[in-house]
Formats: sequence, C-alpha cells, structure tokens
Amino acid sequence: MTPETARPFVDIHAPVAEALASGKPVVALESTIITHGMPYPQNSEMAANVEKIIRDEGAVPATIAVIDGRLKIGLSDAEREALAKTTGTMKLSRADLAFAVAQGRTGGTTVAGTMIAAHLAGIRVFATGGIGGVHKGAEKSFDISADLDELARTPVVVVSAGAKAILDIEKTLEVLETRGVPVVAFGSDVVPAFWSRVSPYAAPLRLDAADDIASFFRTRQALGIEGGMLVANPVPAADEIPVETMAGYIDAAQRDAEAQGVSGKAVTPFLLSRILELTNGASLKTNIALVENNARLAAKIARAL
Repeated sequence: MTPETARPFVDIHAPVAEALASGKPVVALESTIITHGMPYPQNSEMAANVEKIIRDEGAVPATIAVIDGRLKIGLSDAEREALAKTTGTMKLSRADLAFAVAQGRTGGTTVAGTMIAAHLAGIRVFATGGIGGVHKGAEKSFDISADLDELARTPVVVVSAGAKAILDIEKTLEVLETRGVPVVAFGSDVVPAFWSRVSPYAAPLRLDAADDIASFFRTRQALGIEGGMLVANPVPAADEIPVETMAGYIDAAQRDAEAQGVSGKAVTPFLLSRILELTNGASLKTNIALVENNARLAAKIARAL
C-alpha cells in the first residue's frame, strides 16, 4: 500500500493527523499488547497511561489497530477501551493485515504490522514492549517472527526492551545482524532481556542519548540504507526481575507449551500468560514498567527527529 492507495482503508485520528501535518513529533504504539499481551483491565490502564506519558514528553501518541476493517492510526479513548475488552481479535502481522481490512475484522497489530502502518502514515518512531524473534527450537520448527524481516525492510525506529526473553535471544541477534538491522543498546554494553536489564549478549552498538539515536537514524537515511533500527532499552532497575529468576519461569512455561502442543502465533500469548501465573503477577508489573520506559525514550527520539 502507498499513502494514496491506502486512503480508503485508513482512519488517522484527528490529533495524529494534525501533528503530522504540522511536523510535530508522533510516536506509534502497537495493539497486540492490548489484545493479546495483558488481561483486562490492566491492558486498558497500561494503554491509557502509555499515551499520557508520550503526551507528557511533548509528543503525540498514535495507537495502531484494525477495528471493523478500518486501519486506525491513533485511537480515541472509547475505541481503545472497546479494543481492550474485545475477545477473539486477530493478531495482525504483514501476512494478514490486509486480510483483516478486506474482511472487516478487528485485530491488534504486532511489531511488524504496526511498523507498516506507521510508515504508511509518515511516523518514524514506534514504542513497544519487546519484539518478536527466533523461537527456541526454531532449527526444527522454523518459528521466526516476521518482526525481524520488517525491521530490515521498513524505516522506523523501534524502541523496545529487547527481544522477548521467551525467545532465543542469541539467534535473534544473529538474524538481525544478517538482515543488516542495527541493534543499539541504550546506555548499556549488553542487550537487555525484556524483564531483566542484562543478558549474556554484548550489545552490537551503544548510544546514551536520544539525540544520538536520532542522528544515527537520519544518517542511515541520508546514505540510502534501507530499513529500520532496533533500540534496546533496559527496564528500570527498580522494576526488573533478575535474569536468573526469570530463566526458571520461562523454562517451566516452555515445557507446558510443548506438552499442550501450542504452536505458531499462539506460542507467545500462551507463554506470557503462563509466566504471569507462575510469577504471581510480577511479570505483568515489570512488563508495564518497561513499556512505559520505552514510551518515554521513544518520545524523546521523536522530538529529536
């Protein structure tokens, strides 16, 4: 889709349209974290608070979703609340985003789906929790998220707390390197592991200021280098769950998924839900904290751009 051909299918929320028209900073937000990542009402409270954080940092939030076949670039409060309560929604990536629009369906956009929509609208910065990546056992299952190819293809700065720790982070970093995607750890020499500030993996690149990230992105574009970049932003120290503690919960959840034959797009929501149970809710608190932290940094980068 191009902006012109997409127009009949897209609704840009008025505050977002005004910000884009006047050159104000805008931050895209995904919606699978609302539809598939957290239970109600925490998902609704989180989504509203993340939008407020972005506004407080001087940018305009644009939560992206498909509602009744309309690709929404920015949601009203009522639309966001209704989405948080809706069950049976689709999980929309590159393969099925247009299907949901064509069939009048409702769904949350993944990292890949949100990047496509953000770029279509002219939004250059996107805040999420964690990206998808290479699932454990992918050498047999070939289960690799479309998020990685989208990062290589679509020119958007994606601010996350790294890849979700339920994934094979080492192989995810290898695929990103192969695809030519810059991975920039913010203020850290190692790549964060979602719920945890550290992992065993050295950061390919490190920057310590939003202005420097914006400058790097502008330089890539000036040189004609295609694709986006991943900013890996560690969760605040006060909110993290140590990586050693999380490893036990993740292993237990993985075993349960295998025992129940969970596969494909159902794997990530199942694992996150099971880990929520195993941690007695602690993983959700950390998840919310890291999303808020990413929103703050994304707004600063959007302002710098």
